[in-house]
Amino acid sequence: MAAALVAVALLFATGGPVSEVAYGTAAPAAATAQSTEGHGSPYIATHLYFGTGRHGGKPPITDDEFMKYVADVITPRFPSGLTLQEGRGQWRDKDGDINRERSYELTVLYPVKEGRARDRDIEYIRRLYCTMYELESVGRADVRAQASF
Repeated sequence: MAAALVAVALLFATGGPVSEVAYGTAAPAAATAQSTEGHGSPYIATHLYFGTGRHGGKPPITDDEFMKYVADVITPRFPSGLTLQEGRGQWRDKDGDINRERSYELTVLYPVKEGRARDRDIEYIRRLYCTMYELESVGRADVRAQASF
């Protein structure tokens, strides 16, 4: 997660992709703008952040339980593909306590024109996870992207 934040900070600070900045090969702004024209189509990248810690002394959600949730609930709604990463998360709950837990970041990409339909799917995935495991929330971040496959 920290690496992602650094990458975003570098992108905003330099106006260019992190790899160009990191290797000192950044192209002039005009060349960068021209070289990315026409690559891909407008997409939305939705990132969901699933915690595995539970309240009330209940055991954490296991890897098997989470992967079953992915297979049974998420994959049918996004059969074209998704990316899943394991991580360590931290957040402040409604009682003000800091919770540190194993977590998962799920990324799905979909065309902008499918935004409304995909929003329903994403909100269903979030609500069901919270209901099943008695959790407060699943974090969500939406980012506009250009993508090609």
